[in-house]
Amino acid sequence: MSKLILGIPKGSLQEATVKLFKRSGWDITMSSRSYFPQINDPEISVSICRAQEMSRYVENGTFDAGLTGKDWIMENDSAVEVVCDLLYSKSSQRPVRWVLAVPAESEIRDISQLKGAKIATELTNFTRRYFAEQGIDVKVEFSWGATEAKVISGLCDAVVEATETGSTLRANGLRIVKELLVSNTQLITNAPALADPFKKEKIDQIALLLKGALKARNMVGLKMNVPEASLKEVLGILPAITSPTTSNLANPEWWSVEVVVDKGLVRDMVPKLLKEGAEGIVEYPLNKVI
Repeated sequence: MSKLILGIPKGSLQEATVKLFKRSGWDITMSSRSYFPQINDPEISVSICRAQEMSRYVENGTFDAGLTGKDWIMENDSAVEVVCDLLYSKSSQRPVRWVLAVPAESEIRDISQLKGAKIATELTNFTRRYFAEQGIDVKVEFSWGATEAKVISGLCDAVVEATETGSTLRANGLRIVKELLVSNTQLITNAPALADPFKKEKIDQIALLLKGALKARNMVGLKMNVPEASLKEVLGILPAITSPTTSNLANPEWWSVEVVVDKGLVRDMVPKLLKEGAEGIVEYPLNKVI
């Protein structure tokens, strides 16, 4: 049987990725002693590797497809095909921003002032290319970690670091000078996999269901019973992807109404529905919206 070899990112994205696949219909069982997790799909073989390396393994054909950040694809300058963008991360739904930061008291306000400076970052190749394109001569050094502390202790003049909100940088006494890159998770593949009908179909299936699961995370379903006399008013309150689903109940004077809505709207919507005569309102979570 043909199998799609799928790379799952090890590290900060691992748990979020496994949860996303579970909501999409795939159970991935991880083991601390194995780099080859189990999955409840005989057509997929799963391997794990660091997100920083994923694009290289997809590019050289070790994996048919994988999930990694746009930042690491650019860092490796990998020739891969991006199937779809997937906005999720370890702790939130925000994209990751790679920013240039300096000590809060620094006089540097613009990257042009960094000529001759030493910059510490894990994203060395991207940072070198970025400053070369700007015509600014800097020295870029790889940082193994604790990058924020290096600029405070004087080991470098500035850092290029990943952040979502900037709060950690501020807490460490740093100030953001410029945003260099916005990154999100991407499902990637290579040309040989896309040329294989079986693998392409499987990759398209994964992309479809992962996107459906992400779309559903901020949405809920609502069901209610509505008297016919109030149906028009209730439908006027309900937003929907297309339009609410309605069906006549055994009592012809009552209708069943079902709709998918943004969960942030429900709090204010329910009192209005009750006021217009809706009864038996049920809210339920969704796994996927496609």
